Amino acid sequence: MAKKLEFTPEVQQIARFSKALSHPVRVYILQKLSKMNSCCYSGDLVEELPVGRSTLSQHLKELKYAGLIQGEINPPYIKYCINRENWERAKKLYIDFLNENHSVNIPCGETEPLTHL
Repeated sequence: MAKKLEFTPEVQQIARFSKALSHPVRVYILQKLSKMNSCCYSGDLVEELPVGRSTLSQHLKELKYAGLIQGEINPPYIKYCINRENWERAKKLYIDFLNENHSVNIPCGETEPLTHL
């Protein structure tokens, strides 16, 4: 019996980062935090996003789990910052992944790669 494939730590990390990036609210939060030189309070984010406080909390939890942000608790406030080290790691992993040479698979019945996607 053939040995099953084991995913590298890099592949697992790309998947973790990708899951964290799978919602527009999380992408917005990361864009905002990555441009800031300071942290942002979750209360400020809830004022500008079209989600409730508990939903925002879940999105922040997902980003924190992936390691893309970090939080600092100053009761009753929580402020969040981009995790610069992991943010740089994510950028490098995605650049390396997207720049890998992959042959283009032509879908069944097609003669050329789809360019309209």
